[in-house]
Amino acid sequence: MAIDRDVIEAVRDMDEHELRRLVILAKARLDSRGVAFPDASPDVKLRRQNVKCGKPTCTRCPHGPYWYAYWWEDGKRKSQYLGKLDDLPEVASG
Repeated sequence: MAIDRDVIEAVRDMDEHELRRLVILAKARLDSRGVAFPDASPDVKLRRQNVKCGKPTCTRCPHGPYWYAYWWEDGKRKSQYLGKLDDLPEVASG
C-alpha cells in the first residue's frame, strides 16, 4: 500500500519532536497488532535516481531525479519511493 502524498508532505514538515512522537505512535500501533518492532531501526540508504518511463514515444527520458529509500528486512532488500524531494542530503548517488 502506497503512502498518500499528503502524508509524506506532512512528515517532511515535522520537526524533530513531532517525528519522535510519530515513531512512538507507529510502534504502539504495530505492538497492538502483534508485530514486533525492532529495537534498532534499519540502516536506510537514500538514493536519488533518474527513471525511464518505458514509453516508446517519450523523448524526455530519463525523468527525475526521484528519491528512494533502501534497506534490508528479513534478508530481503526493500525499497520505498519517496518522490521528488529537494531538501534531502545525497547519501549515495544512483
